[in-house]
Amino acid sequence: MKKIVVGISGASGVRLGLKFLRALPEEYKAFVIATDNAQIVSQKEERFNLLDNADIAECTASGSFGADMMAIIPCSMNTLAKISCGIADNLLTRSVAVMIKERKTLLLAPREMPYSAIDLENMHKLSLLNIIIAPPIAGFYANINTLEDMEKFLIGKWFDLLGISNSLYKRWGEK
Repeated sequence: MKKIVVGISGASGVRLGLKFLRALPEEYKAFVIATDNAQIVSQKEERFNLLDNADIAECTASGSFGADMMAIIPCSMNTLAKISCGIADNLLTRSVAVMIKERKTLLLAPREMPYSAIDLENMHKLSLLNIIIAPPIAGFYANINTLEDMEKFLIGKWFDLLGISNSLYKRWGEK
């Protein structure tokens, strides 16, 4: 079973993180880290373990845990800035530091708009480390007619970037 760490930071866009978790295929075991502002995630949810963001000794804080990939959906600008500066002051940012040092796949879905020059500089710095910067931007070619269609498109694109097979959205050229 593949291990994926899913971070949920910030209050706005938490729904996308939860839908991402629910759409994960059965062969993925999710370990969820939610910041204080995103603590709406329930420990009773099936197929994932909610970890304590204050406990930097949790399993995901070590390279020997062997997580295959990590995604932060949504990623607040505060969390993005901490990651960019190498600050690992909670479990979420410590887990990211582990993913970076272990050269594992890491996806960040920054949620705010517009981006400031500081935000863009931080994203650029992280992209140079091969971190995937994938904000929730709809692809209008996918015949998106509802909010649910847009969410499926976004999650499908994030799955694509992480190498997770899916058929959540209409791809370019599909009839």
